[in-house]
Amino acid sequence: MRYLSTRGHAERKRFCDILLEGLAPDGGLYLPESYPQISTERLGQLRQMYAEQGYAALAFEILSLYIDDIPADDLRALCAKTYTEAVFGSAAITPVRPLEGPLHIQALSNGPTLAFKDMAMQLLGNLFEYELARRGEALNILGATSGDTGSAAEYAMRGKKGVRVFMTSPNGRMSPFQQAQMFSLQDENIHNLAIEGVFDDCQDIVKAVSNDHAFKAQYKIGTVNSINWARLLAQVVYYFAGYFQVTQSDTEQVSFTVPSGNFGNVCAGHVARQMGLPIAKLVVATNENDVLDEFFRTGVYQVRGAAATFETSSPSMDISKASNFERFIFDLVGRDGVRTQALFTQGVGREGRFDLSADPVFADIQGKFGFVSGKSTHADRLATIRDSYQRLGQMVDTHTADGIKVAREHLGTEPMVVLETALPIKFAATIEEALGRQPERPAQFNGIEALPKRVQVLPADVALVKTYIAQHCD
Repeated sequence: MRYLSTRGHAERKRFCDILLEGLAPDGGLYLPESYPQISTERLGQLRQMYAEQGYAALAFEILSLYIDDIPADDLRALCAKTYTEAVFGSAAITPVRPLEGPLHIQALSNGPTLAFKDMAMQLLGNLFEYELARRGEALNILGATSGDTGSAAEYAMRGKKGVRVFMTSPNGRMSPFQQAQMFSLQDENIHNLAIEGVFDDCQDIVKAVSNDHAFKAQYKIGTVNSINWARLLAQVVYYFAGYFQVTQSDTEQVSFTVPSGNFGNVCAGHVARQMGLPIAKLVVATNENDVLDEFFRTGVYQVRGAAATFETSSPSMDISKASNFERFIFDLVGRDGVRTQALFTQGVGREGRFDLSADPVFADIQGKFGFVSGKSTHADRLATIRDSYQRLGQMVDTHTADGIKVAREHLGTEPMVVLETALPIKFAATIEEALGRQPERPAQFNGIEALPKRVQVLPADVALVKTYIAQHCD
């Protein structure tokens, strides 16, 4: 399996090379040259194997289609080491529970940091440690988080040999619980950088550093954000697991609703659908920062600056420049790297927008690729949290509530699976506003907000972040 850049760079690379690299040399994102195809017969075999052997075995089967430069026995062992009941709280790893009618919720938030990011990040930590040991190298990870990626990455990488983490986050824009999860870590290989700005400023810094090829090479910079293909690939697995749990036959269709900010989670669903998983609709659910919803409705992708990016009660989606969106656009325009580069360098980079509304491919968004979308506001999520708890007996977090609200607007006859984003405790203030009570807190997180903090506040300045990294890599 070889990987190419969404922006047309001629070089093709193997999985372990892009695992450690992040962005392609031309600033594009990596995708496989083609998506492996899963026939109906093969889907049936995977269903039986999943029923008999569980999630780790399913993960190996899916990942091995894309990873052929790690010996099969080693990859199987890495999957078995990652996806355990001890780490994820149940043998099912991602259990699906009914909500109401055709609506279901797939629990993805039972890992160490109580958010879906653990599903991929735990694997990524083990892959990094394995490959760095094999090469005798070290890696300095630079990441950006709007809330959950940071803690998931830090918990996955803490104590890992040959790995340092430099995690940027928007200063003061995460929930107190999210901040405490990250900033209370005292491990010497973990560095928290609170950036004075919004998430998009953090993400821009990561991309700018990644595009400085001399600095990237000198300091061996890698990334854990979902621009890293390995992380997105790990997320493809739970679409298959969710499908098997809500269907009986291998021809039934299922739809998924995904709370979306950076487009990585739903992009994994796009990959699963391209592989042949019978997905009817991929429903993109946004909050008030509705750039993605605007595109899927109108064909206009209009990014917004910091001043126009709202601070909401579902903060992990407070994003107005979705990195993984480029992967979908690449597929949408027929895998035309030259055109993709023009849309994102000239269009987004210079003009802050592009418009595909009059292009024939606009019709393919829903017709060929199955994407639809919707938006949820603070009032909507309060109402959904209240209804889910009082009428249906289930407490959900703010982002999952956004998903449920939008899912209801796109229900069909097929099962609709909402991907759970996090456990309610991570957004306790809004839960209390909706229900008049605090959500349950896992015992291991009692008093976390009162722990000593280890964090450096910096302005949104690429040069200063580079200086900090250089000073702490000696």
